[in-house]
Amino acid sequence: MTTRQIILEEMTPGHLEGAVELSRQVKWPHRREDWELVQSVSRGIVALEEERVVATIMITPYGDDAAAINMVIVDAAMRGRGLGRKMMEEALAKAGERTCYLVATQEGLPLYEKLGFVATGKIVQHQGVAPSVDALDHVSWSESADHGRLVALDRAAYGYDRSALMQLLRERAKFAVVRDEGDVQAFGAIRPFGRGLVIGPAVARNGTEAKALIDFLLAHHQGRFVRIDTDGSTNLAEWLTGRGLAHVGGGITMRRSMATHKESKPAHHRTYALVSQALG
Repeated sequence: MTTRQIILEEMTPGHLEGAVELSRQVKWPHRREDWELVQSVSRGIVALEEERVVATIMITPYGDDAAAINMVIVDAAMRGRGLGRKMMEEALAKAGERTCYLVATQEGLPLYEKLGFVATGKIVQHQGVAPSVDALDHVSWSESADHGRLVALDRAAYGYDRSALMQLLRERAKFAVVRDEGDVQAFGAIRPFGRGLVIGPAVARNGTEAKALIDFLLAHHQGRFVRIDTDGSTNLAEWLTGRGLAHVGGGITMRRSMATHKESKPAHHRTYALVSQALG
């Protein structure tokens, strides 16, 4: 087989069934609906062999400054032929001068390092059946008028404009909030994903606030299968394990910047649970 038989195309909805099959091959839990969410805010590339999807990659722009590179899969039969590198190079070309972020597996680390990415931390994945916990009184469900504030808090914590993603989540997720003198100061979202539900994003001023949000969402979904992805630096791992959500894996966070990295100001809020490993 030669590289002439592999064609790279822009991903369309018509490629999603093939993408879902690839994700099943690597034992990801993603449903078609989960792929559709990412695709709706991203530019995707597929590699085709005789119309069959054999590789995928997504570029999710966050404004003009940043992008998440995600959903990187190469069919097992196609590995070792340079296809993964070619897909990454195409994605980085489309990202342009944006600072790019991704979550890598240990196996993918050498390729990403060759392409200029540097490791910045780790993501830990927890999942299990939502336990019976108490929902604290100072957490409540959000109201439609809160959306603009949620977008602003997400940007303050993440550092980039994710308003398009937040609009999609508004339609697909339920949001819990913490109010301080009437103003929303923290929030957490829960939505269908994979085998059950996923909690994220969760943005808060401190770990205590984040735990209260997570407990509220767990309490209202007792007995359901729930997943949470969090940055290792949040120190939530031991607490999540204590809630019955086992540590089942994760990945390495990486960044590739085309510009000199500027020191950021300390943020009053931070992200305690990701939308997903793909989207940050």
